[in-house]
Amino acid sequence: MSNLGLVREHMKVIGADGAPVGTVDHVKGDRIKLTRADSGSHDGHHHYIAGGLVAGVEGDVVRLSASGANAVLMEEEKDGEATADHRKS
Repeated sequence: MSNLGLVREHMKVIGADGAPVGTVDHVKGDRIKLTRADSGSHDGHHHYIAGGLVAGVEGDVVRLSASGANAVLMEEEKDGEATADHRKS
């Protein structure tokens, strides 16, 4: 069962370890679109988190099944490709 139906704009997204990952802009398809402010070195565009990483929604927090550091490595671009930083490694 997907928890994406419970995800709302401005919710905090945290990793399984409690580390902050970003803030929800909105849900688009089967992915969470993060706000631009949470795009780090990729200022000016959004990153996405796969809905399959959502472990639960508690209050105003989306908790992922991956640690914060690992979730950031799995962020996707608009076209579904891994972020540029991830492709460099």
